[in-house]
This record gives sequence, C-alpha cells and structure tokens, in this order.
Amino acid sequence: MVYDSTLALLEEENALLRKGVAQLKDELERLKRSPLMVCEVLGIRGSNAVIKMPNGNKFFVEAMLDCGKLKPGELVFVEQKNLAIVKKASMSKRFNVEKFVIVEKPNVSWQDVGGLEEQIREIREIVELPLNKPELFEKIGIQPPKGVLLHGAPGTGKTLLAKAVATATNSTFIEVVGSELVQKFIGEGAKLVKEIFQMAREKAPAIIFIDELDALAAKRVDIGTSGEREVQRTFMQLLAEIDGFKGLGNVKIIGCTNRKDILDPAIMRPGRLERHIHFPVPAKEARKEIFKIHTGTMSSGKIDVDKVVEMTENLTGAEIKAVCTEAGYFAIREERNSVETRDFISAITKVRSKNEVESTEYVAMFG
Repeated sequence: MVYDSTLALLEEENALLRKGVAQLKDELERLKRSPLMVCEVLGIRGSNAVIKMPNGNKFFVEAMLDCGKLKPGELVFVEQKNLAIVKKASMSKRFNVEKFVIVEKPNVSWQDVGGLEEQIREIREIVELPLNKPELFEKIGIQPPKGVLLHGAPGTGKTLLAKAVATATNSTFIEVVGSELVQKFIGEGAKLVKEIFQMAREKAPAIIFIDELDALAAKRVDIGTSGEREVQRTFMQLLAEIDGFKGLGNVKIIGCTNRKDILDPAIMRPGRLERHIHFPVPAKEARKEIFKIHTGTMSSGKIDVDKVVEMTENLTGAEIKAVCTEAGYFAIREERNSVETRDFISAITKVRSKNEVESTEYVAMFG
C-alpha cells in the first residue's frame, strides 16, 4: 500500500513537471518569435554579453543556452521585453556597399579631355605613374602621394579627369558623393566609409572619387547638433582610413570640391590629400579644344569656330557641351541634317539665359 501511494505521488509529480517543461518550452518558443530586435555584440563575459542596440544604447544581458558561442562583432536577435539574446542573426554586419556607391570601369580617354594640359600632367604624375610604375618610386626610395584634391568651379572637368586617369590605369572607379553619404546614413556613415575602403582594397587597383568633399570634410566646430557630430565622426573615419595601418596599396583617393576654402586643414595636410589641382574656367584656346571635341562627331557644314568660341567666354566645359547639344536640337527642329553657325549662336544665348535664371533663383533663396 505504501509503495502504491508513493508511486502515485511520483507519477503525479512527474506529470506536473512534464506540464511545467511544456509550458517553459512554449514560453521559450514565444520569446523566439518575432518581432525581435537586431543588436550587435560588443563583449562577452561568461554566459552574459554586452550588446549595442540600434539607438546606440548598451546593455549587459543574458544569452540563452542554445545560442552557441558568441563573438564580439556578431549580430544577434534580442527579445524586446528583457533584452535576452535569443539566437544569432545569420545576416552579415557588412553593408552591400555597391548599393550605395557607383562602381565602374570608365572608358574615358585623355583625348576626351580638352583644355586641361597642365591638370592632366599633374594628375598623371600623382595617380597614374605610381599605379603603373611603382618600381620608379621604390628605386628613388619615396612614397607617392596617397591622394589629390581637385577644386574649381562646377563643370570645369574634375570628374571627367578622374575617370580618364582611372581608364589609363585600368582601375576600378568608386564614386562616393559626400552629401549623400552624410544625409542618408546618419549613424552608419563611419562604418560605410570603412567598408568602402575595404572594397577598394579588394578591387585594387582602384580609385576612390569623393565628390562634394566639402559636405563631409568642412572645418570642424567645437559645439554642434547631433547631426554635425555624426558628420565629424564620419570625417574622422575617413582620415583614419587614409592614415590606416593597413596601407592603401594600389588605392588612390581623389577628392573633388567647389569650395576649397571651407575644407578642414586636416584633410589637406601632407600625407593625405596633399596635392591640389585647380580647375579654372577655360580660356579661349581651352574653349576651342573643348568645342572641337564635342563637335567632332556632329554633322556640320562650314562653322565659324572662332566666332562661336569667342561668344562662349566665361562658359565652362560642361556648358560648352550643353551648347553643342542645344545646337543639334535647333537643327533637328528645322529638319536639317547638319548644324550651322547660327544654331550654335542660338544655343549659346539659350544656355546663358538659363544660367542667369538659375543665378537669380539662387540669390533669391540664399541671398
């Protein structure tokens, strides 16, 4: 009788334990169901970990037993109520960088660049020569510049020249727009900069072309908004990558700006973007070269080139290209198969009037 009573109690207790285990399993499965937060592991201490939440806050939390061995830098799924680590995230912490930058192998030759002989000579010495003939620098025992700063008015050929040197060196051309990097990736800008440089090393020889550099590398201020502090963190990461222990190897940096005067001196000092190339508004002979390049494939009769070029005074290379395009449209509207001098004169008038309207709107908006 005593044996039967004890057995009954044990069976009852066993049933209660099984029910409790089932409830715990259900609770555990409930915790593992979405929505879960994705956090980054910063450090490990025993079965606990320090995690960083998406908003930047850090917590010391527990990890469930079936998470496996965690490592700093890994992404994990975290239960929202008590922040316990539920499981590892199978996703990569890295960005798919190529979604955020333009990566290409340009096909721009030196013959496509007109009126910039001095600028071509300088950029070939700074970028092309070290990439194509590094042994020359090894023999002399000097380190070539890591990068170059192109500055001047918009439309004067800075991007075109950068693409031409990428073509000449058969380099991967990675184009980054400074303003977009700052505006789109608040909180992640520094990480993205790091991975852009990592991608460049993997695709070397490569040229990182940073357009609108002034949006990222303007002079720093002591006190600013959280957005300004984030820009500074991204800028500091850029400087760290240029100076980094890994070295840039066959990676060159070309910065581009219309506002050199507001750049932080740190980006322009020796060892960083120490060589500066100015792009002025083209003079008459330069405008003539640019005009001939853009009309080289156009069907035209006898054109008074000197007269047209004289009328393009103070126009940039990009505006001269726009003049040639507009001249083609004037001919098409009149159903002609070739362009004439009068088409270019009308096109110049149109481009100049457009510039005046844009200038007036700018003054009205910004004073």
